[in-house]
Amino acid sequence: MHGQRETGCLDNPAVKRLARGVRGHENIVDLNGQSGCVSTDSARLNNPFGNPIMPVKKKRKSSGSEDPSIRKCKITSYCRTQTSGRLINPEDQFSSKKCLAWFYEYAGTDDVVGPEGMEKFCEDIGVEPENIIMLVLAWKLEAPNMGFFTKEEWMKGMTSLQCDCTERLQGKLDYLRSQLNDAVVFRNIYRYAFDFARDKDQRSLDMDTAKSMLALILGRTWPLFPVFHQFLEQSKYKVMNKDQWYNVLEFSRTVNSDLSNYDEDGAWPVMLDEFVEWYKARLTL
Repeated sequence: MHGQRETGCLDNPAVKRLARGVRGHENIVDLNGQSGCVSTDSARLNNPFGNPIMPVKKKRKSSGSEDPSIRKCKITSYCRTQTSGRLINPEDQFSSKKCLAWFYEYAGTDDVVGPEGMEKFCEDIGVEPENIIMLVLAWKLEAPNMGFFTKEEWMKGMTSLQCDCTERLQGKLDYLRSQLNDAVVFRNIYRYAFDFARDKDQRSLDMDTAKSMLALILGRTWPLFPVFHQFLEQSKYKVMNKDQWYNVLEFSRTVNSDLSNYDEDGAWPVMLDEFVEWYKARLTL
């Protein structure tokens, strides 16, 4: 729905601190844009957890030199958050010039929307940086680096979405969220998230980041996620490689919650074999 800001579990002080660029924060947002915290019987899971999609810092100050006509779209959307679709004539054609001017409302002198600009962008469109919609948008823009949009990524992605100002993108939020309902698209976004979230000088995800991203993407839809998270917490694993990451999704889609159809001779990564063994042992206690 439009009319309210898409939020996460932002009351946790740790989230507010870590949303400023520190890894391993505490927020989860479900696939429908609703917020919530996953809890289990583990003492370490009494706090919400998750991963900031777009790290943010203090808001940068406006230079005050912008052309009022360029800023009109943004100002209107800020005052009438997510109700302003009525202010736009749907027959108006997409304007590359207007889209570029919109980009420069958030970009720095290096022609990149960085953490500060990203925070302002999220505020204007009414979506928290931790919301999974921001992951979907980054995927649409084919952005390789978390928390940054280049001019080329912005122009290509926003052109494909036919969005040249805040109001038009707000009108696309339901569409972006609906992408997660398509199994093939969801898998593509899930796989994209691995490279998006990892440090580019590393081939694997550090485990804290992996757990947080899994919480964001699967935490509200996979019944076994809370116990899988507990398994990862007590395991020897410090990183998660791409094969393990890909197979966690397939496991969550194909294996019953009671593990009744789990094939011990299947080609699952050792990590998942160990998870099944660990979980079955817990069930017999």
